[in-house]
Order: sequence, then C-alpha cells, then structure tokens
Amino acid sequence: MMERWGVVVVAAGRGTRMGTAESKQYLQLNGKPIIVHTLQNFQAMAFIDEIVLVVGKDDIARCQQWCEQYRITKVKAIIPGGAERQYSVHAGLEEIKSQWVLVHDGVRPFVTEAAVARCCKQAVIHGAAVLAVPVKDTIKQVNHEGVITATPDRKSLWAIQTPQAFRHELLLDAHVAAEQAGMLGTDDASVAEWRGAKVVVAEGEYTNIKITTPEDLPWAQLLLQNEEVRGDNSNND
Repeated sequence: MMERWGVVVVAAGRGTRMGTAESKQYLQLNGKPIIVHTLQNFQAMAFIDEIVLVVGKDDIARCQQWCEQYRITKVKAIIPGGAERQYSVHAGLEEIKSQWVLVHDGVRPFVTEAAVARCCKQAVIHGAAVLAVPVKDTIKQVNHEGVITATPDRKSLWAIQTPQAFRHELLLDAHVAAEQAGMLGTDDASVAEWRGAKVVVAEGEYTNIKITTPEDLPWAQLLLQNEEVRGDNSNND
C-alpha cells in the first residue's frame, strides 16, 4: 500500500516574464485558470490526502472560490506566501500534517500520476527525490564575457522539475535551518542537499512543462487538447 502524501502547491509569484497584467498561474487555459488544472491533477490522485495552496494574500479569496466551484476538496488551507519562493514553501510545510510531502509549482499543470508515483516511490526509499528529464541539448558553461569555458558531459545533466518529494520532517528541518542561516536555494532539493540530505532523481516527462513565458501558452494548449483526445478515446474503448 502506498504512503499517504500532502502537497504544497506554490503559486505566490507574479511571473514578470509572461508580460501580462494577470499572474501567469491565473491565466485561462481552455476556460479554467492554470492553477485550477494543477490542483485538479492532485485532487484526482488517490494517494494524495491534503493540499496546501500558497498564493499572494490578495488572491486567497478567488482561489477559495475556485476550489468550491471545481470541488477541489483536498485543499485544506490557502495561505499567503513570503517574499521568496523558499519562504512560501516553508509556510506551506508548517500546514502539512502528512508524513510525506510533495512540493509543486502551480504553473506545471501537466504532471501525470505515473510520474508523481515514481517520484514518491524513490523518496520513500531514499528520503528525498525529484522529477527530472535528461537534457537533450549540448550545454556550455560560459564566463561573464560570453566565452565558453567548459562543455559538461550531457549524460550527467538532468533538467529538474516538480513535484519534488521528501519525508516531511527532513524538508521542514532543512527549511528551518536554511532560514536561520540566511541560505536561499534554487529549489527545495538544493535546500535539502545543503542540509546534508541525499536526493535522487526519478525520471519525469518532457510534457511536464512550466508555463513561464508567452511561448509556453500555445504548447500548453496543444498538450491539453491531446489529453482530451486521449480521454475521449479511452471512453470509447
């Protein structure tokens, strides 16, 4: 039997790269805000017991309304975020009651249950795991003058995604220590690594995109249409 999980969904950022007056997590995708698509994904996963949604303080009311409208009953709390993403995650972790926790970006609405289950399985074995995909392109390390200084072996490079999965106690301890030390990590895995945890990779999917720039929206719409087609085909089998 699979362990029971809580999820911190982080959606407190403004997202200036999108170039819209509305925050990217609230932009419409096929008639629903992106954040609703993300929450519905986790609502449908049987091993998820609770969701804590972290948003801007001015967005709490409309997020509560959407959770009621779309019957997202696993959202147990909607709380305001902090000045940095890391502080928002820490606030969400304080609300989670489950022994195991996932941290997920609110603007990744296409993560699949199969990928999440793979990540959770590795976390239970090792204490911490992240979804990631092998890098397809050749990566160059460049100095401040734009000169290439190194070409890392592509076989050792993975693009990190969310959700990232942890024993709750491990990640909360790392966040408390990091905040006391003034350490800011690039993601939750880096905070756990800084605290001495071993974090392993679980293979994700290239379709688990993060909607960040205007170029991502047509790609997201196409992915959503493909999901709907697959759903219709399975209903007709």
